Amino acid sequence: MISFIGNRPALQIGNHQVLDYDTAWLEDALRRAARAADHEDFPLVSEIRNGIELYLEHKCALRLLRLEELFERMRKMLVKIGCERIAEKLEPLAPPLTLSLVRVATAAGNGFELAFFENIRTEITALHDAGAEVIRFTGLRESTLILRGEEKWNKRCDSLLAEIQAFLKACDCESRDTRFRKLSVEA
Repeated sequence: MISFIGNRPALQIGNHQVLDYDTAWLEDALRRAARAADHEDFPLVSEIRNGIELYLEHKCALRLLRLEELFERMRKMLVKIGCERIAEKLEPLAPPLTLSLVRVATAAGNGFELAFFENIRTEITALHDAGAEVIRFTGLRESTLILRGEEKWNKRCDSLLAEIQAFLKACDCESRDTRFRKLSVEA
């Protein structure tokens, strides 16, 4: 059996599911919408976040909730309390999430670095389009070994590791829109 944090449903973000999340990102999304609607001093952000948290933990019967559905429910709630302009400006924002490079390397296969890099770019783009701004990558060394087809670390692994790190750094810098994006890597 899967244990859910605070009895919250898992969130579906693109092709990924997030089980372990706090709700600080909800407050960020609400503050951004209030700012975009020229309500910089909107005083109800914390109360609305607490209401959403209560909904997720006690009222939501779903075990899996798509991020888009959550934000649509938030918009309806904002309209219901008379905050139509903020509801119009509310954009989906995902909680920070983790992406395993081992999974991407295994899917690409031994010796298929180009497919690996393209798959990472596709994943980052899809997650960013779905509202993810903070993505943490894990399994960097293991994915390097998989791509090189090696069991022990060697100089060829060092060079590929440097290429992957440079690629992720470049992806962190390129953003197609004004939304913030932060990528981090754990070995």
